[in-house]
Amino acid sequence: MRLPRADLAVFLCRCGFKTHSPAISAAPVDTLNRKIAFHARNGDAESALRVFNSIPSPSIVSWNSLLAAFSKSPGKLRDALQLFNRIPQPDVFSFNTLLSCHLLNSDLLGARRLFSSMPVKDAASWNTMVSGLSRHGLIDEARELFVSIPCKNSVSWNAIVSGFVHAGDLTSAEDYFSQAPDKQDIVLQTAMIAGYMSKGDTERAWKLFKGMSMRNSVSWNAMVAGLIENGQAEEGLKLFKKMIASEEVQPNPSTLSSVLLACSNLSALQSGRLIHQWVSKLPINFNCSVKTSLLSMYSKCGNLFYACKVFEEMSVKDIVAWNAMISGFAHHGHGEEAIALFEQMRGSSTKPNSITFIAVLSACNHTGMLELGLKYFESMENEYNIKPQADHFSCIVDLHCRAGLLQKAFYLIYLMPFEPHPSTFSTLLSACRIKKNSELAEFAAKKLVELQPHNAGAYVQLANLYASMNSWENVARVRKWMKENRAVKIPGCSWIEINGSFHVFRSGDRVHPSLELIDEKMGELWKRMKDAGYVPDLGFSLHDVGDEQQELMLMRHSEKLAIAFGLISTSAGASLRVFKNLRVCGDCHNAVKYITAIEEREIVLRDNARFHHFKEGICSCRDYW
Repeated sequence: MRLPRADLAVFLCRCGFKTHSPAISAAPVDTLNRKIAFHARNGDAESALRVFNSIPSPSIVSWNSLLAAFSKSPGKLRDALQLFNRIPQPDVFSFNTLLSCHLLNSDLLGARRLFSSMPVKDAASWNTMVSGLSRHGLIDEARELFVSIPCKNSVSWNAIVSGFVHAGDLTSAEDYFSQAPDKQDIVLQTAMIAGYMSKGDTERAWKLFKGMSMRNSVSWNAMVAGLIENGQAEEGLKLFKKMIASEEVQPNPSTLSSVLLACSNLSALQSGRLIHQWVSKLPINFNCSVKTSLLSMYSKCGNLFYACKVFEEMSVKDIVAWNAMISGFAHHGHGEEAIALFEQMRGSSTKPNSITFIAVLSACNHTGMLELGLKYFESMENEYNIKPQADHFSCIVDLHCRAGLLQKAFYLIYLMPFEPHPSTFSTLLSACRIKKNSELAEFAAKKLVELQPHNAGAYVQLANLYASMNSWENVARVRKWMKENRAVKIPGCSWIEINGSFHVFRSGDRVHPSLELIDEKMGELWKRMKDAGYVPDLGFSLHDVGDEQQELMLMRHSEKLAIAFGLISTSAGASLRVFKNLRVCGDCHNAVKYITAIEEREIVLRDNARFHHFKEGICSCRDYW
């Protein structure tokens, strides 16, 4: 017997839903059922309930649709169980819906009990269990259940292959894929593409993708995202352009986030702008994650103005958007703006998280606000119950280093409640290089080498310090140490985007097509810079050779070559954006200041630590980086 409507209303009120006196609807039950299902798909259980209450005699479809609204909401398992027990005659769809709810809420014991007690099981019942067990890492149990399925369909095969991919067992995934009756199934093929990409096998992923008779947005996204995650951002961007041109499918927010990340990784501002123009014509333009990806792309490509514009246009800002904008200000050296935005966020309904405080402490660091940084650091636990992690402590160490308090930074490292992160010792080593403290530099370098013996960064920074002090004996010692540990130095390179094309330069580059013009421009700059007071810092040549040869080596550092090429390739007064894969050296940093004053240009240089905005002979980092 069906539960009286009054009792149902009492039950739903206890579940936290508002109920109203039901207004009986004259609409057909089928129409009202579709409305309930629509609200359920959108996670709006309250609206689903309102429509349900308007039905004089709810059918089993009405009950199941309302149950689905409960079952799609994490944390509502108890409410779903109580509602299920009130369905007059639950059918297999009712059982399957409740089964999904158990699995969504990680109640595996309850799911097993329900599955065992089901009077009738259809294909969806078996597939739901196989998929649910796989998602929770129980792939062996999922395999046993899959073998027991009396009549497997395409969803069954998709579930088990996806399960093995999720578990990282690509060998088993390939085995079951080879046994599947329909190997052209788009879901099955996409699962395998994702599996190959997760193992870095882009070649096999390409082969499978090219052989697909049909593709959907998920398969395109798996391929685009996989290429980008495997360090092939340029290929990922090219494939995205083909996807748009093919008009087979429209990209989803996930696809756009991936390609905008590719633009960020490549520093491809012009490509990012074109994607923005294209997105602005689509409804997806209002998606919060797409907007956040856009502002992050602009920020990482050096255009903070457009990043701010996108942020201001967002009608809804989640914590990810706030963090991206605060971090953008911080990395561009606009600490005051970052702090002001953080205070604005604190006044909103959005609460800061651990990532927020990394951005805020970085902002304090980049602008030398030691006291304010310490205040925010203490507020993490006191006000927000956020336990500081290694990255937060590293920021505090950096704050003290910037203030010249190297000994205090040294003691802070020992007072950390956990093993310091390598970046903490790298921070101390960088400060020692700037402050020319060789004793602490040796300590930091040794610690860094212990943690990362094959990373050449520590050796190079220490060698730079000794070279700046003309201590060539120690430079040789550090190089020997580096060789003994088989540390490989990553070749420094810089690149600049001109008219949509990338021009990459390495130090001492002699192969660029415009080499003659670059050399001519660099020679002209060198003379004008020296006339203005520039003195080459020979300590950054790292070679014990004559002064003239050291100057020539400095003149051909990759960032200087990229800037010279940018100057001869753009109109007078145009700003330049140059990117480098390593930390910019002290001599190049000083030289760029002179170049901006001489050429009356603004130059934005991003190295592996931060953005440097050079204008009229001044850098935004205030000569500390």
